[in-house]
Amino acid sequence: MFPLRSYAGWVVPLLAGLLALGAVPSDLTPRAEAAASAPVRDDFDGDGYQDLAVGAPRATVGGQRGAGYAAVLYGGPHGLSADRRTVISRATTGVPGSPVKNEEFGAQLAKGDLNADGYADLVIGFVSGTGDAVIVWGGPRGLSGSGSVALPATDTQTGDFDGDGKLDLALFRTGRAPGDDPFGTTGSVWTGPLTRTGTPVRKAPLDPERLRYVDVKDGAVGDVNGDGRDDLALHAYCGEGVYCTKFYTASATGLTPATAPAGDGGVALGDVNGDGYDDVVVGFRYDEKIEVAYGSAAGVTPSGTWKPYSQDTPGVPGTPEPHDAFGSAVAVGDITGDGIDDVAVGAPGEEFGHGDAAGVVDILRGSRTGLTGSGAQAFTQNTAGIPGTAELGDTFGSAVRLLDINGNGYADLSAAAVGEDNDNGAVWELRGRPTGIVTDAALVLGGRAIGAPYARVGFGAEAE
Repeated sequence: MFPLRSYAGWVVPLLAGLLALGAVPSDLTPRAEAAASAPVRDDFDGDGYQDLAVGAPRATVGGQRGAGYAAVLYGGPHGLSADRRTVISRATTGVPGSPVKNEEFGAQLAKGDLNADGYADLVIGFVSGTGDAVIVWGGPRGLSGSGSVALPATDTQTGDFDGDGKLDLALFRTGRAPGDDPFGTTGSVWTGPLTRTGTPVRKAPLDPERLRYVDVKDGAVGDVNGDGRDDLALHAYCGEGVYCTKFYTASATGLTPATAPAGDGGVALGDVNGDGYDDVVVGFRYDEKIEVAYGSAAGVTPSGTWKPYSQDTPGVPGTPEPHDAFGSAVAVGDITGDGIDDVAVGAPGEEFGHGDAAGVVDILRGSRTGLTGSGAQAFTQNTAGIPGTAELGDTFGSAVRLLDINGNGYADLSAAAVGEDNDNGAVWELRGRPTGIVTDAALVLGGRAIGAPYARVGFGAEAE
Protein backbone atom coordinates (compact mmCIF):
# COMPACT_ATOMS: atom_id res chain seq x y z
CA MET A 1 0.00 0.00 0.00
CA PHE A 2 1.04 3.51 -0.54
CA PRO A 3 -0.35 6.89 0.28
CA LEU A 4 -2.77 9.15 -1.54
CA ARG A 5 -0.17 11.27 -3.25
CA SER A 6 0.75 8.37 -5.52
CA TYR A 7 -2.73 8.55 -7.12
CA ALA A 8 -2.35 12.04 -8.56
CA GLY A 9 -3.36 10.84 -12.01
CA TRP A 10 -6.87 9.75 -11.08
CA VAL A 11 -7.95 11.12 -7.71
CA VAL A 12 -9.66 14.50 -7.58
CA PRO A 13 -7.42 16.74 -5.47
CA LEU A 14 -8.59 16.89 -1.89
CA LEU A 15 -9.29 20.20 -0.19
CA ALA A 16 -9.89 21.17 3.41
CA GLY A 17 -11.09 19.41 6.54
CA LEU A 18 -12.21 21.25 9.62
CA LEU A 19 -11.49 21.83 13.29
CA ALA A 20 -8.32 21.70 15.30
CA LEU A 21 -7.93 18.40 17.05
CA GLY A 22 -5.92 16.61 19.63
CA ALA A 23 -6.08 12.99 20.70
CA VAL A 24 -9.68 11.79 20.77
CA PRO A 25 -9.97 9.72 23.94
CA SER A 26 -11.30 6.20 23.51
CA ASP A 27 -13.09 4.00 25.99
CA LEU A 28 -10.07 1.72 26.19
CA THR A 29 -9.38 -0.01 29.46
CA PRO A 30 -6.59 -2.52 30.08
CA ARG A 31 -7.81 -6.10 29.86
CA ALA A 32 -6.40 -9.00 31.82
CA GLU A 33 -7.35 -11.49 29.16
CA ALA A 34 -7.63 -11.54 25.38
CA ALA A 35 -9.43 -13.78 22.97
CA ALA A 36 -6.42 -14.02 20.70
CA SER A 37 -2.71 -13.38 20.63
CA ALA A 38 -2.05 -10.59 18.16
CA PRO A 39 1.46 -10.01 16.87
CA VAL A 40 2.95 -7.15 18.86
CA ARG A 41 3.66 -5.45 15.54
CA ASP A 42 -0.04 -4.60 15.18
CA ASP A 43 -1.34 -4.39 18.77
CA PHE A 44 -1.06 -0.90 20.27
CA ASP A 45 -2.87 -1.62 23.54
CA GLY A 46 -1.71 -5.16 24.28
CA ASP A 47 -5.19 -6.66 24.40
CA GLY A 48 -4.38 -9.43 21.94
CA TYR A 49 -6.21 -7.93 18.96
CA GLN A 50 -4.66 -6.36 15.88
CA ASP A 51 -5.38 -2.66 15.41
CA LEU A 52 -5.77 -0.60 12.24
CA ALA A 53 -4.08 2.77 11.67
CA VAL A 54 -5.60 5.11 9.07
CA GLY A 55 -4.32 8.37 7.62
CA ALA A 56 -6.44 11.46 6.87
CA PRO A 57 -3.71 13.71 5.45
CA ARG A 58 -5.91 16.45 3.95
CA ALA A 59 -7.67 17.38 7.19
CA THR A 60 -7.70 20.94 8.45
CA VAL A 61 -6.12 20.97 11.91
CA GLY A 62 -5.55 24.09 13.99
CA GLY A 63 -6.86 26.16 11.10
CA GLN A 64 -4.20 24.77 8.75
CA ARG A 65 -5.63 23.23 5.59
CA GLY A 66 -4.03 19.91 4.67
CA ALA A 67 -2.24 19.58 8.02
CA GLY A 68 -3.59 16.05 8.47
CA TYR A 69 -4.07 13.47 11.19
CA ALA A 70 -3.84 9.73 11.84
CA ALA A 71 -6.56 7.65 13.47
CA VAL A 72 -6.13 4.30 15.21
CA LEU A 73 -9.16 2.00 15.25
CA TYR A 74 -8.69 -0.67 17.90
CA GLY A 75 -9.53 -4.29 17.23
CA GLY A 76 -11.70 -6.38 19.52
CA PRO A 77 -13.88 -9.51 19.61
CA HIS A 78 -16.59 -7.74 17.60
CA GLY A 79 -14.23 -6.02 15.19
CA LEU A 80 -13.75 -2.29 14.80
CA SER A 81 -15.91 0.30 16.52
CA ALA A 82 -16.22 4.07 16.19
CA ASP A 83 -16.06 4.28 19.98
CA ARG A 84 -12.65 2.62 20.27
CA ARG A 85 -10.24 4.98 18.59
CA THR A 86 -7.45 7.48 19.09
CA VAL A 87 -6.78 10.43 16.80
CA ILE A 88 -3.29 11.92 16.64
CA SER A 89 -2.27 15.18 14.96
CA ARG A 90 0.38 17.85 15.42
CA ALA A 91 -2.15 19.53 17.74
CA THR A 92 -2.24 16.54 20.09
CA THR A 93 -0.65 17.24 23.47
CA GLY A 94 2.86 15.81 23.57
CA VAL A 95 3.31 15.48 19.81
CA PRO A 96 6.31 17.47 18.53
CA GLY A 97 5.63 20.33 16.15
CA SER A 98 2.46 22.18 15.27
CA PRO A 99 -0.05 21.87 12.42
CA VAL A 100 1.40 23.04 9.10
CA LYS A 101 -0.55 23.87 5.96
CA ASN A 102 -0.32 21.09 3.32
CA GLU A 103 2.14 19.02 5.35
CA GLU A 104 -0.23 16.01 5.08
CA PHE A 105 0.69 14.48 8.41
CA GLY A 106 -0.63 10.91 8.36
CA ALA A 107 0.08 10.25 4.69
CA GLN A 108 2.56 7.52 5.66
CA LEU A 109 2.29 5.15 8.61
CA ALA A 110 4.46 2.41 10.06
CA LYS A 111 3.99 0.36 13.21
CA GLY A 112 5.74 -2.11 15.47
CA ASP A 113 7.15 -2.47 18.98
CA LEU A 114 10.13 -0.18 18.63
CA ASN A 115 11.10 0.01 22.32
CA ALA A 116 10.48 -3.67 23.15
CA ASP A 117 7.91 -3.00 25.87
CA GLY A 118 5.29 -5.38 24.46
CA TYR A 119 3.12 -2.71 22.81
CA ALA A 120 3.16 -1.67 19.16
CA ASP A 121 4.10 1.94 18.45
CA LEU A 122 2.99 4.11 15.54
CA VAL A 123 5.31 6.18 13.35
CA ILE A 124 3.47 8.94 11.51
CA GLY A 125 5.05 10.44 8.41
CA PHE A 126 4.08 13.27 6.09
CA VAL A 127 4.46 14.59 2.55
CA SER A 128 5.94 18.08 2.52
CA GLY A 129 7.64 20.65 4.69
CA THR A 130 10.63 20.68 6.99
CA GLY A 131 9.14 18.85 9.96
CA ASP A 132 9.89 15.40 11.32
CA ALA A 133 8.06 12.11 11.51
CA VAL A 134 6.79 11.21 14.97
CA ILE A 135 6.85 8.04 17.08
CA VAL A 136 3.70 7.74 19.18
CA TRP A 137 4.20 5.13 21.89
CA GLY A 138 1.71 2.36 22.58
CA GLY A 139 0.64 1.23 26.05
CA PRO A 140 -2.12 -0.56 27.98
CA ARG A 141 -4.58 2.22 27.15
CA GLY A 142 -3.50 2.46 23.53
CA LEU A 143 -1.68 5.34 21.89
CA SER A 144 -1.02 8.63 23.63
CA GLY A 145 0.78 11.74 22.49
CA SER A 146 2.63 11.86 25.81
CA GLY A 147 6.35 11.35 25.32
CA SER A 148 6.13 11.24 21.52
CA VAL A 149 9.47 11.57 19.76
CA ALA A 150 10.45 13.36 16.55
CA LEU A 151 12.40 11.43 13.91
CA PRO A 152 14.48 12.90 11.06
CA ALA A 153 12.32 11.29 8.35
CA THR A 154 9.32 11.75 6.12
CA ASP A 155 8.64 8.00 5.68
CA THR A 156 9.68 4.95 7.73
CA GLN A 157 9.53 1.15 7.69
CA THR A 158 9.88 -1.19 10.65
CA GLY A 159 11.46 -4.65 10.54
CA ASP A 160 13.93 -6.95 12.23
CA PHE A 161 16.70 -6.39 9.72
CA ASP A 162 19.47 -7.99 11.80
CA GLY A 163 17.53 -11.00 13.08
CA ASP A 164 18.05 -10.34 16.79
CA GLY A 165 14.34 -10.46 17.63
CA LYS A 166 14.11 -6.68 18.13
CA LEU A 167 12.50 -4.34 15.62
CA ASP A 168 14.70 -1.92 13.75
CA LEU A 169 13.67 1.24 11.93
CA ALA A 170 14.45 2.28 8.36
CA LEU A 171 14.17 6.06 7.94
CA PHE A 172 13.78 8.00 4.71
CA ARG A 173 13.79 11.77 4.28
CA THR A 174 12.82 13.35 1.00
CA GLY A 175 15.07 16.13 -0.26
CA ARG A 176 16.52 17.62 -3.39
CA ALA A 177 18.08 15.18 -5.84
CA PRO A 178 21.03 15.74 -8.15
CA GLY A 179 20.28 15.91 -11.86
CA ASP A 180 16.95 16.60 -13.52
CA ASP A 181 14.66 14.92 -11.02
CA PRO A 182 13.45 17.14 -8.19
CA PHE A 183 13.47 14.71 -5.28
CA GLY A 184 15.80 12.17 -3.75
CA THR A 185 15.99 10.38 -0.42
CA THR A 186 18.45 10.08 2.42
CA GLY A 187 18.07 6.63 3.96
CA SER A 188 19.34 5.11 7.19
CA VAL A 189 18.73 2.10 9.43
CA TRP A 190 18.43 2.50 13.19
CA THR A 191 19.09 -0.69 15.12
CA GLY A 192 16.55 -1.40 17.83
CA PRO A 193 15.30 -1.38 20.39
CA LEU A 194 14.95 2.38 20.69
CA THR A 195 14.85 4.14 24.03
CA ARG A 196 11.78 6.17 24.97
CA THR A 197 13.70 9.24 23.88
CA GLY A 198 14.18 7.72 20.42
CA THR A 199 17.84 6.72 20.71
CA PRO A 200 18.77 3.56 18.77
CA VAL A 201 21.51 1.05 19.52
CA ARG A 202 23.33 2.34 16.43
CA LYS A 203 22.75 4.06 13.10
CA ALA A 204 23.93 3.17 9.60
CA PRO A 205 23.36 4.74 6.17
CA LEU A 206 21.22 2.87 3.65
CA ASP A 207 22.18 2.75 -0.04
CA PRO A 208 23.13 6.44 -0.37
CA GLU A 209 24.26 6.20 -4.00
CA ARG A 210 20.95 4.83 -5.29
CA LEU A 211 18.43 6.44 -2.98
CA ARG A 212 19.75 9.92 -3.64
CA TYR A 213 18.01 9.73 -7.01
CA VAL A 214 14.61 8.40 -5.87
CA ASP A 215 11.83 9.58 -3.58
CA VAL A 216 10.69 6.82 -1.22
CA LYS A 217 6.93 6.82 -0.62
CA ASP A 218 6.15 3.59 1.22
CA GLY A 219 7.17 -0.06 1.43
CA ALA A 220 6.84 -3.46 3.08
CA VAL A 221 8.98 -6.03 4.86
CA GLY A 222 9.18 -9.81 5.06
CA ASP A 223 11.67 -12.68 5.17
CA VAL A 224 12.07 -14.05 1.63
CA ASN A 225 14.89 -16.53 2.38
CA GLY A 226 13.94 -17.76 5.85
CA ASP A 227 17.11 -16.55 7.55
CA GLY A 228 15.23 -14.78 10.35
CA ARG A 229 15.99 -11.30 9.00
CA ASP A 230 13.41 -9.03 7.41
CA ASP A 231 14.04 -7.98 3.84
CA LEU A 232 12.81 -4.61 2.59
CA ALA A 233 10.78 -3.53 -0.43
CA LEU A 234 10.32 0.18 -1.13
CA HIS A 235 7.76 1.93 -3.31
CA ALA A 236 9.48 4.97 -4.75
CA TYR A 237 9.18 7.71 -7.32
CA CYS A 238 12.07 6.96 -9.63
CA GLY A 239 11.94 9.99 -11.92
CA GLU A 240 10.29 11.11 -15.14
CA GLY A 241 6.82 10.35 -13.83
CA VAL A 242 7.61 6.71 -13.05
CA TYR A 243 7.13 4.84 -9.79
CA CYS A 244 9.05 1.64 -9.13
CA THR A 245 9.90 -0.93 -6.47
CA LYS A 246 13.34 -1.08 -4.87
CA PHE A 247 14.19 -4.32 -3.04
CA TYR A 248 16.85 -5.07 -0.42
CA THR A 249 17.83 -8.38 1.17
CA ALA A 250 19.07 -8.42 4.75
CA SER A 251 22.24 -10.15 5.91
CA ALA A 252 24.75 -9.95 8.72
CA THR A 253 26.32 -6.98 6.94
CA GLY A 254 23.08 -5.03 6.44
CA LEU A 255 20.59 -4.41 3.64
CA THR A 256 21.85 -5.03 0.11
CA PRO A 257 20.11 -4.12 -3.18
CA ALA A 258 18.54 -7.13 -4.90
CA THR A 259 16.18 -7.86 -7.77
CA ALA A 260 12.39 -8.05 -7.54
CA PRO A 261 9.51 -6.94 -9.78
CA ALA A 262 9.84 -3.19 -10.33
CA GLY A 263 6.16 -2.35 -10.47
CA ASP A 264 4.64 1.09 -10.05
CA GLY A 265 1.82 0.02 -7.72
CA GLY A 266 1.52 -1.32 -4.20
CA VAL A 267 3.90 -3.82 -2.63
CA ALA A 268 3.44 -6.43 0.09
CA LEU A 269 5.29 -9.50 1.36
CA GLY A 270 3.80 -12.76 2.61
CA ASP A 271 3.87 -16.52 2.09
CA VAL A 272 1.30 -17.20 -0.64
CA ASN A 273 2.41 -20.79 -1.32
CA GLY A 274 2.96 -22.00 2.24
CA ASP A 275 6.59 -23.03 1.81
CA GLY A 276 7.86 -20.98 4.74
CA TYR A 277 9.41 -18.21 2.63
CA ASP A 278 7.77 -14.84 2.15
CA ASP A 279 6.97 -13.89 -1.42
CA VAL A 280 7.07 -10.40 -2.95
CA VAL A 281 3.77 -9.17 -4.39
CA VAL A 282 4.05 -6.04 -6.54
CA GLY A 283 1.36 -4.11 -8.38
CA PHE A 284 1.71 -2.68 -11.88
CA ARG A 285 -1.17 -0.21 -11.92
CA TYR A 286 -0.64 1.01 -15.48
CA ASP A 287 -0.26 -2.54 -16.79
CA GLU A 288 -3.33 -3.64 -14.79
CA LYS A 289 -1.63 -6.59 -13.08
CA ILE A 290 0.31 -7.82 -10.10
CA GLU A 291 3.41 -10.00 -10.16
CA VAL A 292 4.53 -12.48 -7.53
CA ALA A 293 8.23 -13.20 -7.04
CA TYR A 294 8.44 -16.29 -4.87
CA GLY A 295 10.85 -16.59 -1.99
CA SER A 296 13.29 -19.46 -1.47
CA ALA A 297 16.31 -20.40 0.61
CA ALA A 298 18.38 -18.55 -2.00
CA GLY A 299 16.17 -15.46 -1.88
CA VAL A 300 13.80 -14.14 -4.53
CA THR A 301 13.53 -16.57 -7.43
CA PRO A 302 14.85 -15.47 -10.87
CA SER A 303 12.73 -13.12 -12.94
CA GLY A 304 11.79 -15.87 -15.39
CA THR A 305 9.79 -17.55 -12.62
CA TRP A 306 7.77 -14.49 -11.56
CA LYS A 307 4.03 -14.98 -12.04
CA PRO A 308 1.63 -12.31 -13.34
CA TYR A 309 -2.01 -12.12 -12.26
CA SER A 310 -4.71 -9.83 -13.63
CA GLN A 311 -8.40 -9.72 -14.40
CA ASP A 312 -7.47 -11.84 -17.42
CA THR A 313 -6.31 -14.65 -15.11
CA PRO A 314 -8.85 -17.52 -15.14
CA GLY A 315 -11.17 -17.19 -12.16
CA VAL A 316 -10.39 -13.54 -11.39
CA PRO A 317 -13.56 -11.42 -11.73
CA GLY A 318 -13.69 -8.46 -14.07
CA THR A 319 -12.16 -7.33 -17.33
CA PRO A 320 -8.91 -5.37 -17.53
CA GLU A 321 -9.46 -1.87 -18.88
CA PRO A 322 -7.26 1.21 -19.12
CA HIS A 323 -7.21 3.28 -15.93
CA ASP A 324 -8.63 0.54 -13.67
CA ALA A 325 -5.36 0.87 -11.73
CA PHE A 326 -5.48 -2.81 -10.77
CA GLY A 327 -2.58 -3.33 -8.37
CA SER A 328 -2.46 0.24 -7.05
CA ALA A 329 -2.84 -1.25 -3.59
CA VAL A 330 -2.01 -4.77 -2.42
CA ALA A 331 -2.11 -6.53 0.94
CA VAL A 332 -1.22 -10.03 2.12
CA GLY A 333 -2.76 -12.08 4.94
CA ASP A 334 -4.36 -15.44 5.73
CA ILE A 335 -8.07 -14.87 5.17
CA THR A 336 -9.20 -18.52 5.27
CA GLY A 337 -7.04 -19.73 8.16
CA ASP A 338 -5.38 -22.47 6.12
CA GLY A 339 -1.86 -21.30 6.96
CA ILE A 340 -1.28 -19.82 3.50
CA ASP A 341 -1.48 -16.10 2.81
CA ASP A 342 -4.01 -14.65 0.39
CA VAL A 343 -3.79 -11.35 -1.51
CA ALA A 344 -6.14 -8.37 -1.66
CA VAL A 345 -5.75 -6.20 -4.76
CA GLY A 346 -7.22 -2.73 -5.11
CA ALA A 347 -8.36 -1.44 -8.51
CA PRO A 348 -9.63 2.01 -7.48
CA GLY A 349 -10.09 3.18 -11.05
CA GLU A 350 -12.58 0.40 -11.90
CA GLU A 351 -15.65 1.69 -13.76
CA PHE A 352 -19.26 0.67 -13.18
CA GLY A 353 -21.65 2.05 -15.79
CA HIS A 354 -20.94 5.77 -15.79
CA GLY A 355 -19.17 5.55 -12.43
CA ASP A 356 -15.56 6.05 -13.46
CA ALA A 357 -13.13 5.29 -10.63
CA ALA A 358 -15.84 3.72 -8.49
CA GLY A 359 -13.35 1.03 -7.55
CA VAL A 360 -13.17 -2.67 -6.70
CA VAL A 361 -11.14 -4.96 -4.45
CA ASP A 362 -10.28 -8.45 -5.69
CA ILE A 363 -9.25 -11.31 -3.40
CA LEU A 364 -6.89 -13.95 -4.80
CA ARG A 365 -6.24 -17.08 -2.80
CA GLY A 366 -2.92 -18.58 -1.90
CA SER A 367 -2.34 -22.30 -2.33
CA ARG A 368 0.43 -24.89 -2.10
CA THR A 369 1.10 -24.26 -5.78
CA GLY A 370 1.10 -20.48 -5.38
CA LEU A 371 -1.37 -17.69 -5.91
CA THR A 372 -4.41 -18.73 -7.95
CA GLY A 373 -7.47 -17.21 -9.55
CA SER A 374 -9.53 -20.18 -8.43
CA GLY A 375 -12.07 -19.06 -5.86
CA ALA A 376 -11.23 -15.37 -6.37
CA GLN A 377 -13.71 -12.79 -5.09
CA ALA A 378 -14.56 -9.21 -6.01
CA PHE A 379 -16.10 -6.54 -3.77
CA THR A 380 -17.51 -3.12 -4.58
CA GLN A 381 -19.88 -0.76 -2.81
CA ASN A 382 -22.62 -2.39 -4.89
CA THR A 383 -21.89 -5.84 -3.43
CA ALA A 384 -24.78 -7.11 -1.30
CA GLY A 385 -24.16 -6.41 2.37
CA ILE A 386 -21.59 -3.65 1.87
CA PRO A 387 -22.76 -0.21 3.01
CA GLY A 388 -22.88 2.50 0.38
CA THR A 389 -23.22 2.75 -3.39
CA ALA A 390 -20.51 2.65 -6.05
CA GLU A 391 -20.23 6.17 -7.45
CA LEU A 392 -18.05 8.27 -9.69
CA GLY A 393 -14.70 9.01 -8.05
CA ASP A 394 -15.15 6.93 -4.89
CA THR A 395 -11.95 4.96 -5.64
CA PHE A 396 -12.93 1.98 -3.48
CA GLY A 397 -9.73 -0.06 -3.07
CA SER A 398 -7.40 2.93 -2.96
CA ALA A 399 -5.83 1.29 0.11
CA VAL A 400 -6.21 -2.26 1.43
CA ARG A 401 -5.04 -4.07 4.53
CA LEU A 402 -5.48 -7.63 5.87
CA LEU A 403 -5.44 -7.93 9.68
CA ASP A 404 -7.18 -10.28 12.11
CA ILE A 405 -9.12 -7.49 13.77
CA ASN A 406 -11.47 -9.72 15.80
CA GLY A 407 -8.94 -12.36 16.82
CA ASN A 408 -10.72 -15.39 15.35
CA GLY A 409 -7.78 -16.60 13.30
CA TYR A 410 -8.97 -15.24 9.94
CA ALA A 411 -7.60 -12.05 8.40
CA ASP A 412 -10.23 -9.37 7.84
CA LEU A 413 -10.23 -6.94 4.92
CA SER A 414 -9.95 -3.22 5.49
CA ALA A 415 -10.59 -1.36 2.23
CA ALA A 416 -10.50 2.40 1.77
CA ALA A 417 -12.31 4.63 -0.70
CA VAL A 418 -10.40 7.87 -0.38
CA GLY A 419 -12.76 9.68 -2.76
CA GLU A 420 -15.94 8.61 -0.96
CA ASP A 421 -18.50 11.35 -0.32
CA ASN A 422 -16.74 14.14 -2.19
CA ASP A 423 -13.26 13.19 -0.95
CA ASN A 424 -14.19 12.79 2.70
CA GLY A 425 -12.95 9.21 2.46
CA ALA A 426 -13.95 6.11 4.41
CA VAL A 427 -12.73 2.64 5.37
CA TRP A 428 -14.77 -0.57 5.25
CA GLU A 429 -14.16 -3.65 7.41
CA LEU A 430 -15.19 -7.04 5.96
CA ARG A 431 -14.76 -10.26 7.93
CA GLY A 432 -12.55 -13.19 6.97
CA ARG A 433 -13.89 -16.75 7.12
CA PRO A 434 -12.79 -20.24 5.97
CA THR A 435 -14.77 -19.57 2.79
CA GLY A 436 -13.11 -16.21 2.15
CA ILE A 437 -14.25 -12.64 2.77
CA VAL A 438 -17.90 -12.27 3.79
CA THR A 439 -20.10 -9.19 3.99
CA ASP A 440 -22.22 -10.01 7.04
CA ALA A 441 -21.48 -7.46 9.78
CA ALA A 442 -19.72 -5.21 7.22
CA LEU A 443 -18.84 -1.84 8.73
CA VAL A 444 -17.85 1.54 7.31
CA LEU A 445 -16.08 4.25 9.29
CA GLY A 446 -14.90 7.75 8.44
CA GLY A 447 -13.89 10.95 10.14
CA ARG A 448 -17.45 11.92 11.06
CA ALA A 449 -18.15 8.54 12.70
CA ILE A 450 -15.12 8.79 14.98
CA GLY A 451 -15.70 12.40 15.96
CA ALA A 452 -12.80 13.80 13.95
CA PRO A 453 -12.58 16.27 11.05
CA TYR A 454 -14.27 14.66 8.06
CA ALA A 455 -14.89 17.17 5.22
CA ARG A 456 -12.56 16.30 2.34
CA VAL A 457 -9.89 14.89 4.65
CA GLY A 458 -8.96 11.87 2.50
CA PHE A 459 -9.74 9.40 5.29
CA GLY A 460 -8.10 6.12 4.32
CA ALA A 461 -5.38 7.62 2.13
CA GLU A 462 -3.09 5.27 4.04
CA ALA A 463 -4.01 2.15 6.01
CA GLU A 464 -1.54 0.20 8.14
